[in-house]
Amino acid sequence: MALKATNPTTTDSWKKLQSHFKSVKSKHLKDLFKSDAERANDLTIEWEDFYVDFSKNRITKETLDLLFELANELNLKDAISKYFKGDIINVTEGRAVLHTALRAPNDKTVLVDGINVIPKVHNVKQKIKAFTDSVVNGIHKGFTGKTITDVVNIGIGGSDLGPAMVVDSLQFYKNHLNTHFVSNVDGDHYNEIIKRLNPETTLLVIVSKTFTTQETLSNANSIRTWFLETQPKEAVSKHFVAVSTNIESVKDFGIDEDNIFPMKDWVGGRFSLWSAVGLSISLALGYKNFESLLDGAYKMDEHFRTSDFKDNIPVTSALLTIWYNNFFNAESEAIIPYTQYLNQFATYLQQGIMESNGKSVDRDGNKISYQTGTIIWGEPGTNSQHAFFQLIHQGTKLIPTDFIGYVESLHGNKEHHDKLMSNYFAQTEALMNGKTEAEVLSELQDQLLTEEAIKELLPFKVFDGNKPTTSLLIQKLTPESLGKLIAMYEHKIFVQGIIWNVFSYDQFGVELGKQLAKSILKELNEGVLTSNHDASTQRLLTFYKKNC
Repeated sequence: MALKATNPTTTDSWKKLQSHFKSVKSKHLKDLFKSDAERANDLTIEWEDFYVDFSKNRITKETLDLLFELANELNLKDAISKYFKGDIINVTEGRAVLHTALRAPNDKTVLVDGINVIPKVHNVKQKIKAFTDSVVNGIHKGFTGKTITDVVNIGIGGSDLGPAMVVDSLQFYKNHLNTHFVSNVDGDHYNEIIKRLNPETTLLVIVSKTFTTQETLSNANSIRTWFLETQPKEAVSKHFVAVSTNIESVKDFGIDEDNIFPMKDWVGGRFSLWSAVGLSISLALGYKNFESLLDGAYKMDEHFRTSDFKDNIPVTSALLTIWYNNFFNAESEAIIPYTQYLNQFATYLQQGIMESNGKSVDRDGNKISYQTGTIIWGEPGTNSQHAFFQLIHQGTKLIPTDFIGYVESLHGNKEHHDKLMSNYFAQTEALMNGKTEAEVLSELQDQLLTEEAIKELLPFKVFDGNKPTTSLLIQKLTPESLGKLIAMYEHKIFVQGIIWNVFSYDQFGVELGKQLAKSILKELNEGVLTSNHDASTQRLLTFYKKNC
């Protein structure tokens, strides 16, 4: 096995962390800052245009040293080397995990089965560039000679979430093409998209790694039917392209082989936006911006691969998740970007993080006795402050939170941006310090309330504080900085999986429901319900059939 399998809870460093946790678990962040004048400086990593402040976390320098010791004891450096070299670390599927190779320069060498994959990666990139330029510049036209105005990405999971998130996040850089994303098999979703489209000026991009995914093929077939209602079959070659590993099935669908953008099985779906799956990104933003996105990811790759753990942003961030998840028993993490542009970012990371490390069997196939995986959620500030921040501030759950902010606004509206960022800074300070009973008492007395009213209100206005946050402050939202940010979280996922001793790159947990859905669909189509279901499902199906 490429990766060593060690139960982390059996290591010496884990036992040291357990002992250390008992001594620090009740310490308040305010006291930690008072006792260490250099804390903010020592617990911050500055790298290129990233400033990452870990100091408002419930840790000491000793905590980090012990977490780094845990990483070393579990051979993290060796695992990182194997990750980048193309070793078979996706053991259950017999594959390398090489989304990092998709953004590597063309002078690098990454071997899979003894063959350097980088030349083929760059061949595909050149094909993406050529096609993008021809569509964006109006050279590639529709069958009737009209210029393409709309691009529809048809996919689900990583074939939708990644491109959709990036296009939405970088809409400031978008060109004139209108970009749409169809993912849900829900016919209402599909119909709301196509009613805005003119088939003569629409380019359909079908994205399916295996070209067998039910949702994607259902939507693709429906869109092809819609297209052929007004266009001849020979028009398909001008309006349909595909991204897939299954070349024969794509050709059977009716798409010309020249219009197929290949990808490899060592690219996991939820990490595939860097591959030909990013075709819609390239079309929406222009190839130059797509390449800048890849360049940013590569810079983060190199930072992660070569930096000492103490200076390593993804490693430190991942180890803090271990600290909160496995010692404080925190079950979720919030991700709050202080930019509306990143409104899909937490949704995108939900798949990457929860599908990767939501595992209960270790690398030896044994049931796991410790907690793995984290629930990821969030939305942009300041909207989130008026929604769920009450829970983070005064709830009973410990919710470590990443705050993502930018020094520069894209449109240059400094008045709005200063108001936005004042909330960014204020919320992390408020979560750390809270508000003491004495402070609340003073405020209420200043309001000239009666002693009885003060006594009644006092307990409800106290904030305990001591809520952990990490502040990521980035100079500006650009394609390159977004590439760095996405890659940072990808590597965080990898480190967590190594520490938790799980295989992060399979997703068998999504398959059972799909298998059952196929048999249930057959029953619905044939009009005969079997008795193989539980009583609840049987009654639900009966009610549905009776009333639909």
